[in-house]
Amino acid sequence: MSVALFERREELELVAAEAERARAGSGRLVLLRGATGTGRTALLEAAAEQAEAAGMRVLRARCSPDQTSVPFDTVFQLLAHGPGFDSAAGEEPDPPGTPPHRGRPARLWRLLRSYADDAPLLLAVDDVHLADESSRRWLVDAVRRIDQLPVLMVVTERSQYDIDPPADGLVHTLSPALVRTRTLAPLSAGSAAELVRSALGRPAPAEWVDDCVRAGAGSPLLLRALLDDVVSTAPEDTPAVLPDNCAALYPGSYAAAVSWWLDSAGPTTTEVARALAALDDDEEGDEKDGNGDGDGESGRGGHGDADAGLLARTAGADPARVPGWLTAMTGLGLLRSGPSGRPRYAHPLLRDAVLSSWSGALRQAAHHRAAEAMLRRGDSAEAVAGQLLRSAPVGEAWATGVLLDAADLAVRDDRSDDALVFLRRALDEPMPDARRSVVLTELGSLEYATVRSTAGIPRLAEAMRLPGLPRDRVRAAVALGTALARRGEARTAIDVLRGLEDEHLTGHPDLVRTVQTASALLSDHDPGTRREVYRWLRETAERSPQLVGTAGQALLVRYESTAGLTSAASAMRRIRALLAQPADPLAEGFLLGTAAAVAQWADQLDEAGRLVRRGLAGQRPSLLHPMHLALLNVQVDIAAARGAYAELLADPEALSPVAGRPDPANAQAHALIALVETGRTEEATRLADGFGLQNPHDTWELNRFLYARGVLRAATGDPAGALGDFLECGRHQSARDVASPVVTPWRTASAECHLALGRPRQALALAEEELRLATVWNTPRVLGRALRVLGTATGGRRGLDLTDRAVRVLRQGAGGASAGTPEATPPEASLDAASDGGGSATPAGEPVETELIPALIAQGRLLTATGDRARARESLREAAERAERLGAVRMRATAEVALREGGARRAATARTGSGSLTASERRIAELAAQSRTNMEIAELLHLARRTVETHLTSAYRKLGIRRRAELGAALTDAGSRSGPPEDTRA
Repeated sequence: MSVALFERREELELVAAEAERARAGSGRLVLLRGATGTGRTALLEAAAEQAEAAGMRVLRARCSPDQTSVPFDTVFQLLAHGPGFDSAAGEEPDPPGTPPHRGRPARLWRLLRSYADDAPLLLAVDDVHLADESSRRWLVDAVRRIDQLPVLMVVTERSQYDIDPPADGLVHTLSPALVRTRTLAPLSAGSAAELVRSALGRPAPAEWVDDCVRAGAGSPLLLRALLDDVVSTAPEDTPAVLPDNCAALYPGSYAAAVSWWLDSAGPTTTEVARALAALDDDEEGDEKDGNGDGDGESGRGGHGDADAGLLARTAGADPARVPGWLTAMTGLGLLRSGPSGRPRYAHPLLRDAVLSSWSGALRQAAHHRAAEAMLRRGDSAEAVAGQLLRSAPVGEAWATGVLLDAADLAVRDDRSDDALVFLRRALDEPMPDARRSVVLTELGSLEYATVRSTAGIPRLAEAMRLPGLPRDRVRAAVALGTALARRGEARTAIDVLRGLEDEHLTGHPDLVRTVQTASALLSDHDPGTRREVYRWLRETAERSPQLVGTAGQALLVRYESTAGLTSAASAMRRIRALLAQPADPLAEGFLLGTAAAVAQWADQLDEAGRLVRRGLAGQRPSLLHPMHLALLNVQVDIAAARGAYAELLADPEALSPVAGRPDPANAQAHALIALVETGRTEEATRLADGFGLQNPHDTWELNRFLYARGVLRAATGDPAGALGDFLECGRHQSARDVASPVVTPWRTASAECHLALGRPRQALALAEEELRLATVWNTPRVLGRALRVLGTATGGRRGLDLTDRAVRVLRQGAGGASAGTPEATPPEASLDAASDGGGSATPAGEPVETELIPALIAQGRLLTATGDRARARESLREAAERAERLGAVRMRATAEVALREGGARRAATARTGSGSLTASERRIAELAAQSRTNMEIAELLHLARRTVETHLTSAYRKLGIRRRAELGAALTDAGSRSGPPEDTRA
């Protein structure tokens, strides 16, 4: 049996039975119906060969669309090889007055009878639906009379649901008793797979065979054409995968077969098939993005009737016929239902073949029609914009609006790549210059943030050149200034802002204040410019505070805080007073970001966190704004202050240099310290070495990284190298008038390096200066740290007294005295106040574990040195336990070494149970115990979902539980239970 005749045995047996009946003198018609490509012709030929073998004479005819206008063409093909054909066909003229061809059918019938007298006949007519009308009438008339002749007529006819209704079939006027009909179904998957393996002639992977079966859609025609291409492309080896596009196939038999299938279906069906292929591409994109579960009417493509309606409007077809066509093509195997329930092609290669002969212009026009249809039926902006991305420019306002709405939705969902595509396409549509300026500002901001640091600057510069509303021009100038400042061009950035102020903001004092505030903030990127800007800002504020606004006044509070000119209590009172005043929406982000930074320095971490969340909620992340990054940096600073090392290390970008951005960022500096504190010094070294710092931009983030690298070098036994980093950090900070230790405590860090290098005099000088500045700011964190280092440098009983005071200050956290504590307290008075619990100048906050642990270690060592070993062990064991709960591996190891040096056994650290949780782990675990999902916790705490998962994983391990339902009990249970944790990604 030929490979093309799988699953055709019943049809051949029917023909054989009818042939035997015809040989006995009782003929009939056997009609073999089927869709294009189901093997009708091959079956007819096999039936003819079978009949010849049984002694019948076979007369053949193959109908063609090119001959439909030739009368009796099909009948002539059947009877052309007999001796009496010429006269029967009409060589003898009809009698005068006889209508043309009136006598020809009778002569042809007599000729057929004469052939039947000689031998039983099988008349094989292929594609009778293409026969000329005269031949169709003759064949129908012959069927009515061959029941008394040894003649079997076997006819194939295309039977497929097309968009254009088909003409009546050959047998629609015949009695069923005269006809035996068989409809050929597509090959089953098993038979199609067998056909593939048989035709290939060699073993093939099951997945590859399955791909071929889907691309062939159960059609022997398509399967054999595909295998012809595959064998030609790789005659020796079976390809690893079936390609998704016809360009990878040679010589192109498959594409030609699909094209023939389309031609057979007619132009309207072809348009619908191509439109579906174009829309099928969107469905495929939805599935890859995980968005394939739309709601029908509003989703991309929709479901059921919505799909059919869209397809009909896109192709310009009858909407009443399209649903039936989709159902029929699914039954044939050319289409299948995708995961979202939408009809799609059975294989991407089949879809590509349908599209391959469609010109780009026609395809774009179809997408244009689809976009209009989807807009009319109320689909989402992103669904409509998805079609516009594939169309030529529309040139109408509705297209612009849809693309911009889609970009806005993508920005809200944090899908910057999608937003970029929509915004770029929107620029191809008409819009006023003012609106184009706004779009360019957003596009340039996104390109800067997501593509590379220089990508968006030309867009932002173009936005500045276009006319626009003053507020929009300020946004563009701030974005351009931010981009320029971040790449080291702070002076140019400020010139851009000043130029805008001078030329375009007359009569807009609120916008002038915003520009001045932005200039002050951007000046942080250049020490010289910073001094100039803040000098002007201070002088202006002294003369006319209203000219600098609330945000400008907040920046002055920040400046005084870092310059060592004010206390935390005073700074927070002023900041809270400014927050209580009405703020212009454009300037509010500056105020909130500045207030959050001051609150974090003042150890008011919860308040700082609330300000960060409020500020980020008010920011449009797609617009480049200096305060957006500042808010994110404060968020990282808060995590560092809490010792939330897992949170600091949860962001993959924090653990390696970012491509296209050679200078280190604040998050990377904190991640470096977190790696050191968690004992991952090798990873920390790789991160530090990833930045060459040959010609770095002189930014505060560089200072923070120098400090972090100094911490690494000190922890790895290189105090000289660490000292160099700390002093360089201090030099950069001093150049910016940053004297207070609230930013980076480089003096205490340098003092510890001097002690390690045997230079106590230099260490004392730095520690005393740090204490003086810490006393001005007067918060537990900076004061306790300064007392600890000065105590270590001093040594003896005086040093022990200082470290005791440090521990008392830090143990109270930020919960000491009220904000009414005097702001300018002499150092000795401050020390006495600290020892009595009056060292905090801010309202209640959090215990500062990251500073308390080293203070306990310093206290323990000094106690050991003075001979009080029992008390020393208490301090060192507490330090080790606190370090264990915090996950501070390095500090825990330091405490345990000090314990052993003092003659104690290994510290009994709390490694499990609820007492072992860090503050961040407990906070997240408590929320999870309240049945909140990880996403809800992330949104509530303004964290990444991955950070929440990391903390929960650690909490499950420490608590010895496996299920979320066990959290409530475990959080109040000091014991521990064993067992691996469940998946914490719920």
